[in-house]
Amino acid sequence: MKIVIIGLSITSSWGNGHATTYRSLVKALTSLGHSVLFLEFNTPFYAANRDLPHPSFCELGVYDSFKSLQSDFSSNVQNADLVIVGSYVHDGIQVGEWVQRLAQGVVAFYDIDTPVTLARLKSGNCDYLSPALIPKYDLYLSFSGGPILDELEDKWKSPNAKPLYCSVDIDMYYPLSLEKKWLMGYMGTYSPDRQPPLDKLLIKPAETLPASKFVVAGPKFPSEVDFPANVETIEHLPPHRHCEFYNSQRFTLNLTRSDMIAAGYSPSVRLFEAAACGTPVISDTWNGLDSFFTPNQEILLVEDTEDILVYLQDLLPEEAVKIGKNARKKILKHHTSQIRASELVLYTKEIINR
Repeated sequence: MKIVIIGLSITSSWGNGHATTYRSLVKALTSLGHSVLFLEFNTPFYAANRDLPHPSFCELGVYDSFKSLQSDFSSNVQNADLVIVGSYVHDGIQVGEWVQRLAQGVVAFYDIDTPVTLARLKSGNCDYLSPALIPKYDLYLSFSGGPILDELEDKWKSPNAKPLYCSVDIDMYYPLSLEKKWLMGYMGTYSPDRQPPLDKLLIKPAETLPASKFVVAGPKFPSEVDFPANVETIEHLPPHRHCEFYNSQRFTLNLTRSDMIAAGYSPSVRLFEAAACGTPVISDTWNGLDSFFTPNQEILLVEDTEDILVYLQDLLPEEAVKIGKNARKKILKHHTSQIRASELVLYTKEIINR
């Protein structure tokens, strides 16, 4: 198939999880024999922080305005078998209307932020998707599964709402025999709703265990966030260093945005990446998590500081290693980028055949 994706960014992973998601999916689509053109708006912040300016696995188009998108790429959109518009795309409503008018193939919306999008739609504050656009997309691809898919079809009138969860490029995420520099680490962009659980589940344990080393990697943390001396901070880690990062921890912490917790069935790309490396994951809890990983066998779930201290201090090393290995097996069976690309192709072919 000829596929066009208009997404937030594939060239810069700074401050967003979209880039790694698109990279793994597009690379897998290309390996399956499809041709992909990825189009992204020339956002100044991402333009200044591009860690993959020239992806080798797809054609790239960077546009400066909606007008230039139309003038430069209309024929590509018109002739594609599948056109995907992603969440948080600049002028996304205009872009969606244009794609729906022009494209002759299947038109899909890929929502990497489904609970946030629906909350914005309800408040009338969504600038990349409107209620009127949803029924006109042939396919609504959602980062969240479970009941939210029924809501998309029943309330918002999507003709086809399907899960397309994040995935892992297993060429980039795998176990390594490295020194465990940190007892536990966390990777994620700062957000106000995730800071209280980070305080509770990493900063307080670090204060309780001053002889142990911890790490937090992610941009946009304000200066008023007070990390203990035994917590190393890294502003940004490019994706090619993620594997080493996860493999250098005895445990990794997964924290979920409040909107995603409320919706449930919303695994993060960092959760899958860490599991693919065989690093034991300690996570907050949300509905549907047990449909991705079996608690106590493939993942460790906590609610407060005392819970996490029990695992950090008392869990036998061989038990932790076993949990990490079990989680990696689950990733390889259900959540690789190859599997996700095949799911997307299947969804598209069902619509074409129908």
